[in-house]
Order: sequence, then C-alpha cells, then structure tokens
Amino acid sequence: MGLKEEFINIAEKAASASRFMLTVSSATKNKALKGMALALIRKKDSIIRANKKDIAKAAAAKLSSAFIDRLTLSAKRIREMSDSLVEISKLNDPVGEVIKAWRRPNGLWIHKVRVPIGVIAIIYESRPNVTSDCIGLCFKSGNSVILRGGSEALNSNIAIYQILKDVIKKHGISENIINLVATTDRRAVDVLLKLNNYIDLVIPRGGEGLINRVISLSRIPLIKHYKGICHVYVDEWADLNMAEDICYNAKVQRPGVCNAMESMLVHRDAAARFLPQMLKKFKEAGVEIRGCSMTQRIVNGSTALTIDTEQGRSVKGIRLATEKDYRTEYLDLILSVKVVNDLNEAIRHINHYGSHHSDSIVTENYENALEFLRKVDSACVYVNASTRFTDGYQFGLGAEIGISTDKLHARGPMALEELTTYKYMVFGSGQVRE
Repeated sequence: MGLKEEFINIAEKAASASRFMLTVSSATKNKALKGMALALIRKKDSIIRANKKDIAKAAAAKLSSAFIDRLTLSAKRIREMSDSLVEISKLNDPVGEVIKAWRRPNGLWIHKVRVPIGVIAIIYESRPNVTSDCIGLCFKSGNSVILRGGSEALNSNIAIYQILKDVIKKHGISENIINLVATTDRRAVDVLLKLNNYIDLVIPRGGEGLINRVISLSRIPLIKHYKGICHVYVDEWADLNMAEDICYNAKVQRPGVCNAMESMLVHRDAAARFLPQMLKKFKEAGVEIRGCSMTQRIVNGSTALTIDTEQGRSVKGIRLATEKDYRTEYLDLILSVKVVNDLNEAIRHINHYGSHHSDSIVTENYENALEFLRKVDSACVYVNASTRFTDGYQFGLGAEIGISTDKLHARGPMALEELTTYKYMVFGSGQVRE
C-alpha cells in the first residue's frame, strides 16, 4: 500500500470515528480525559525513556540548547501535560451549545449551534507535549485528529500517542478518533495536504519553513500558527523595576518558545536610565544583544557592560542590529533592542516588524496603555505583563492547539471553541416559501 492509499484509509476511518463521537456524552469524554491524565503519570518513565532517545539524536546532530529544551520531557512537564487534560475535562463541552436562537415572523425558530469541525490534521515540530494537548482538545470537541509530528520527537510522540489511544479504547470509544503518522518520510506531509475530500482543516505549527511549505501545498483550509516575533515596549512612564522584571521573564524564562520576547523597544527618555542595568542583567544570563545605534551609544557610555568574549579579549559594546534582526524569531538567547522616539514609533515598529502574535507595553500612563491596546495589531496585547502568558493553559483554556496569528475563525490561543464550527437548526410547523 502506497502513502496515498494508506493516508486515505486513515482519513476515512477518522471521518467515521468523528461521526461516532456525536453520540458520545460529555460525561464519557470527561471520564476518558481523566483516564488519559492518570495514564501519563503512571507511565511517565516509559515516556521519559522514549524522550531520551530523541534527545540523544538531537544532541548528536548538534542542535541548539533551545531546541533541545523544547524537545525535553521531564517529570514536571509530563505532570503539566496531565494537568492540562484534567483541566480540559473540567471545561464546558462546546458541542451542542446554542450560540444564538431567534424566531422569525413566519414562525420559523432558528438555532445557531456549535458542532465539531470533523477531521483535523495537525502538522507540528519538536515539542512532544503538543501531542497530548492536541489529542485532548480535539477529543473533547468531538473531532478526529491526524497528527504528524516532527521526526526529531518521533519516539516521544509515539509513546504518548499509544498511552492515550489505549485509554480511549478502554472507554469503548473508536480508536480511530486519534491517529499518528509515524513515518519520517517527508512526502507524508505532501500527501496529507492533498486529501481535501477527507480532511476538513489543517493546522500547521512550527518554524517559518514548515508554515510556508504547508501554505504553498495545501488544498485544505488551514489556520496558521506562525512565528512569534514578540515585543515588549518600555514606555517613558514605565515603572523601570517592573519593566526589568517583565523583560527578563519574557526573554530568559524560556527563550525557545513562540511567546518569548524577541525584540525590546525603549522610549528615548527612559533609555539611559533603563538600558545599562537591563542589558547587564541580560548579559549575565547569556543573552546576546543586537541593538540600534542609540542603544550602542548608551552602552558604550557604561563600563558596567564590559564582558569577556570567547577569545578572552575584554570588549565594550554590542552588535549593531540589522533589518533582518528585527524580523527574526530567534528562539534562543538573542535579543534585538531599539530606542524609539515615542509611543507611536513603537506601535509602527511592532506592526511593521512583528508577527501579530503577542506584544506588551510597560507603562503607568493609562492613555498610553489604551492607545497601545487599540493600535497594536496582534492576537494578544498586554499592559504591564510578560508575553509569556500567551498560552492556552495560562488563559484558563486547559491547553491549546497553538497560537493562531490568523484573523479568520480563530485568533490567539486556540482551544475548544476554536475547534468547532456551527450549523443552523431550523424548526418549523409546515411553513413554505411563497
């Protein structure tokens, strides 16, 4: 059997399973989700063993520390995966929710009702916790899911998938509701993206290369989970101690994720007071700074930023940021910095260079905060908080499929409601149209 025939077979079974899910009660779904959560904890050792194989391959390939961090599953991260499934079980089931209902003058009673999308293919890279989150959310929302993870996390993904699949079967639910494409053959994605007669939605999440490839090849509607070029803007009215804490958290706490800060903007009237100490703190954390010429001048006026290079020479200053730097999602301990003249310049910069993901302003000026919220064209916009909160679990959504940077249907953390569509259910009493 060729790849196409194999995937058609998977998709047909997935479609049949999604129709079966329409008969499964919310109580049964929630019981199964709690069973999945417990199974992850009970079998965490086998997951970690599988994960270590993936980490060893990544290390041998000399992949970055940030990449390996995204790939790594610890007992703590498995606990977080388990907790997410429990949280999903506690959320209201969106399927069957009446969004709106109204009666027409002719007596027709119209209901707009949430229903599952159907069969969803999710193509993703590196982070194996995505496997668990996607299964949980798609299952609760009544969708069948076809997962195609990256080859770098294959062993981890298979282990998680098999554990959750066994739980589903024990609850008398069709095992075809969740599916994992285990091949590392790059042609698999090409084949999946052409099965528009069987798959209703594609969700790609990963690097720019993956996203662009899916966009160019897909015959199926898709929702992009694009790169995160996230900004924090330190306003002239900022509490600088607060700004320091927020910026440090946004960059350093976990640099290899899409909601980490990649570019820091600072008002010119705050720059001289803020940048020397902030950049010193970043340097101590191993962050490479790429700044504008004004940033360089401020840094060069401070002896606090003297560092040792790998060659052991004592140097002062930072690398000059390029146009490319302001457009780059580093996913690493690298940060672009720019001093701006005012709030409007900060907003223009974010809307021009950003990816419409997550951006934050630190300010004590209420009017500036409101203007930032109104004018920054991003899925998530913050006032006095780290961009690291752009996360389905942190938003109280249980988990997320990803962060949508699209504007149609879904935007921001994509969870249960975003995995549904709707249909109109119309009740009549013999009406005919004249």
